[in-house]
Amino acid sequence: MFGIKRFRVRSYEMGLRFRDGEFQGLVGEGTYWIFDPLDRAQFEVVSRRAPRLVHEKLDLIVASGELKGHALVVDLKDNQRGLLWIDGRLGGVLPQGLYAYWTGFRDVRVEVIDARNPCFEHDDLKLIAQWPSVASMLDLCRVNRGAVGVLFLDGAYSEILPPGQYAYWKGVADARVVEVDQREATLEVSGQEIMTADKVTLRLNALVTYRIVDARRAVCTTDDAKQALYREAQLALRAVVGVRDLDAFLADKDVVARETEQLLGRRSEELGIQVLSTGIRDLILPGDMKELMNKVTEARKAAEANLVTRREETAAYRSQANTARLLADNPVLMRLRELEALEKIAMAGHLNVILGEKGLTDRVVNLL
Repeated sequence: MFGIKRFRVRSYEMGLRFRDGEFQGLVGEGTYWIFDPLDRAQFEVVSRRAPRLVHEKLDLIVASGELKGHALVVDLKDNQRGLLWIDGRLGGVLPQGLYAYWTGFRDVRVEVIDARNPCFEHDDLKLIAQWPSVASMLDLCRVNRGAVGVLFLDGAYSEILPPGQYAYWKGVADARVVEVDQREATLEVSGQEIMTADKVTLRLNALVTYRIVDARRAVCTTDDAKQALYREAQLALRAVVGVRDLDAFLADKDVVARETEQLLGRRSEELGIQVLSTGIRDLILPGDMKELMNKVTEARKAAEANLVTRREETAAYRSQANTARLLADNPVLMRLRELEALEKIAMAGHLNVILGEKGLTDRVVNLL
């Protein structure tokens, strides 16, 4: 019939009545007939199975007070955020704004969070961080094991963070976390060409073992603490090696390493770094210098071998001279030595003795 409208509201639905664009109230389950010949009335049916009530005139609907007892209304201010829980499960992270959620079919709860503190802390942070759209609301970061995080808020240093997961509200502050590894590490300073005091160019490789002990200083003092330590190690090596002759350097490389460590340690403290040890790993001489050093070494070893030979010969001659002097002073001892010699000769096999002189024959007979 002209001017009569029919509307049906099911058990899981809610009707919204408007007249001339103004909200008139809610209508529950049932079938309704409206006489509206001037077409001034509007009737909308929304499902309560979808927890959230989304409507362009939500502010008018909320202001009427009709939603009381039917929906949960939350008005989040600029410094507030919300966590939506539906049937005990996370339903989303809410920015500032006006929200309405039907309460008839679902257990709906909105947890209001004060966002004036940029750091978001919650017992269920791991669960919240896995929500698909959370990245639009929160800056998430993780500080790994063996490291600490240096937190900056709006460019200013804030605090040192231990290992763990952290979240910061976007739009509240510009939060940045710089992760700093505090475990022991090794820095290889390789291919360094350094000229000694006697104008010999060396190529050496060094190792520096270090760890970061002051994370704030390491981040704020330089843009790259490891690269800064590398440059300081280069300068320290040049300062120590450049004032020594080649022979002095080769004679005690450990002293060079210790002096390098001392120089490097003083500068590294300003970078928040503790130098644990420094060592010279490889030393490469120029080709001609290497050949010359080999010749010098060869000549030195030959001289040492000759000296040892002469020393042994001198000792042998000295021993023989002492033996001869002892035999000359003791005739009986001399006779015993003669008997020992004859015994050895007799035991060796067949012995032929040819004596050409009569006096010598008598002496040998007497001796035997």
